[in-house]
Amino acid sequence: MADLKERLLPPKPSSAINLRETINNRPSASGRVPFQGVDVLGLKKRGQGLRSWIRVDSSGNSQIIEVDKFTMMRRCDLPARDLRLLDPLFVYPSTILGREKAIVVNLEQIRCIITAEEVLLLNSLDSYVLQYVVELQRRLKTTGVDEVWQNDANHGADLNRRRGSRNFDNVFGNTSPDYLPFEFRALEVALEAACTFLDSQAAELEIEAYPLLDELTSKISTLNLERVRRLKSRLVALTRRVQKVRDEIEQLMDDDGDMAEMYLTEKKMRMESFVYGDQSVTGYRSIDGASFSAPVSPVSSPPESRKLEKSLSIARSRHESTRSSESSTENIEELEMLLEAYFVVIDSTLNKLTSLKEYIDDTEDFINIQLDNVRNQLIQFELLLTTATFVVAIFGVVAGIFGMNFEIPMFGNPDAFKWVLLITGVSGIIIFSAFVWFFRYKRLMPL
Repeated sequence: MADLKERLLPPKPSSAINLRETINNRPSASGRVPFQGVDVLGLKKRGQGLRSWIRVDSSGNSQIIEVDKFTMMRRCDLPARDLRLLDPLFVYPSTILGREKAIVVNLEQIRCIITAEEVLLLNSLDSYVLQYVVELQRRLKTTGVDEVWQNDANHGADLNRRRGSRNFDNVFGNTSPDYLPFEFRALEVALEAACTFLDSQAAELEIEAYPLLDELTSKISTLNLERVRRLKSRLVALTRRVQKVRDEIEQLMDDDGDMAEMYLTEKKMRMESFVYGDQSVTGYRSIDGASFSAPVSPVSSPPESRKLEKSLSIARSRHESTRSSESSTENIEELEMLLEAYFVVIDSTLNKLTSLKEYIDDTEDFINIQLDNVRNQLIQFELLLTTATFVVAIFGVVAGIFGMNFEIPMFGNPDAFKWVLLITGVSGIIIFSAFVWFFRYKRLMPL
């Protein structure tokens, strides 16, 4: 992996580094170091400067190219808003866009442009980007099936013969994904990398979550509650990302036009065959089985020949449009099956996260029930304590009455104090029992 990084990433020129250090360390006229802030001028010229891209062709060979934004737009026939999705400085949700000559993929760390002949990724030190490049090269170099597609494209073979060969392979049970065109194989590696990354994060979250939740149910503490809160925040963020990938794949599967737009190899072959057909029709015309060379000057051709060429051109364009519509209708099953396979994977990951969220919600409900039970016990204890305080207050009232400064004949009886204590104690017990019976009658306390 380290050798791959050194080979893919170009070294920084020493002149640029020395120039930047000189500018940063140069003092101003007042002797103070200038403000070390954001390089606004550099940010304004980002779109016009050269950027390093990793290019992987259909043979599995990789190289570093440096092109600016406008050159990349013309090269892949993409608008600026599509290239903005690939900028690492911006945070965009996962997106798969099918354009006329390219597929724009933004799936987690994998941000690339896929054409019929190459894959372009922004040069990055991210391990997932390097793993994507390595895996794509391995799949392209281990099989030579892509050469069949490339030879068909170079020689302008018609689509019916190629569809017949693929149907012939399917008859014999050869449904290997290596027989897909180049753009779908690159898209498959991107989908696999994104789904594997999200599934691994979900698995790590599960391994961390279940023991923590079990510990929280046995011991409710501030530390455990804080850990569960952070865990739930990570879960919500990961669920949102997985849901976006799932929705993007589902949206593609539901739209036949978007899937047909992503057949870049077929569109390229159709365009080449259309150009070859124009050249053959322009050079030769077949009338009653005989071929005649077309006149060089259009002025010398009679009006009837121009009408014939126009009618042939209209008929050929109608035939090509009809055949392209039939081809897009018949061949979207390949891409649909590919998307459906990874839709099942990402849906399984989403179900895993949903189950974990339900388990967290059940744990929260259980903790709330426990807290409510403790709160009820405290209320019951407070109620009993208040009742006992009321009963004890009766002794204070009796002591206050007998402590007044007046004489009564009962003070002369030596057993009077005992009778007062006995009567007061029995009265307090009766009053306390009456309160407890009333609380149970009103279901304020458990039976």
